[in-house]
Amino acid sequence: MLKNILMAEIMPIVEEFDEQTNNDTVYEFRLQAAANNFIAAASKLPRASGCFPPCGFQAQGAVYNCMTCQYDSCEFPLDCPVKQITVQENNRTQMWCKVPFLLPTDAEIVWRYAVERTMLMDRFDEVTVGVDPLYFISSARPEHSGTYQCEIFSQEHSLVRIYYYLTVVPLAQLGHVELQDVFEQALLPGGKFPPVSPKDPFTLWMPSPALLTTCLTAMFLLVFLMLGVLYWLSNEIGINDSDPVQETKSTEKKKYFIHC
Repeated sequence: MLKNILMAEIMPIVEEFDEQTNNDTVYEFRLQAAANNFIAAASKLPRASGCFPPCGFQAQGAVYNCMTCQYDSCEFPLDCPVKQITVQENNRTQMWCKVPFLLPTDAEIVWRYAVERTMLMDRFDEVTVGVDPLYFISSARPEHSGTYQCEIFSQEHSLVRIYYYLTVVPLAQLGHVELQDVFEQALLPGGKFPPVSPKDPFTLWMPSPALLTTCLTAMFLLVFLMLGVLYWLSNEIGINDSDPVQETKSTEKKKYFIHC
């Protein structure tokens, strides 16, 4: 697009100069007018920006200004907005010192901590210095609550400052909240708890009709089988009780062995 604007302003002058239709002094004024027209047209074009809002010094995103012949920086503040993090006691949490724009290879990361919610530099105490962008708390406690600041440096120049405000909810407070919910439900009209929603995961699960029919059929078959076994056992016992001859022979055989 810039090339087309430049050619449209310059080519007519070049053609006239080749044909020598005007004096040389005329072209000096025409070239200056063409340059002014080019700058005015170029300044109206949308410029591709490499800036990533809302914060940080981004040298890679600077845009060349044709009016001043200089690079314009992204002009964002170094301090990023505070991000809120809430975690329950004894749970782990992590904070990342990452930015969407490109950082120099010699970037250094400093983590700081302040007890209160603040962005004032004199309220923070330095915690770690290095290149690790991750700040990790394995088991959060109430005393971990506060503001965490991550500042990225390059050649002792600050590039960006990222803030996190961590709130650790104590277990005792969680229990109090749950008890308060139960108390508020008990105060509902009629003193009854609200009915359980059909989508509640604790709702009793009812089997399908096909599964229920199969279970009942199996139970009836088992009952009939047990009745058949009992009937067979009762017949066997009745046959043994009604055979006195076999019982007499057995008794005589026992007596015979005794006399011998």
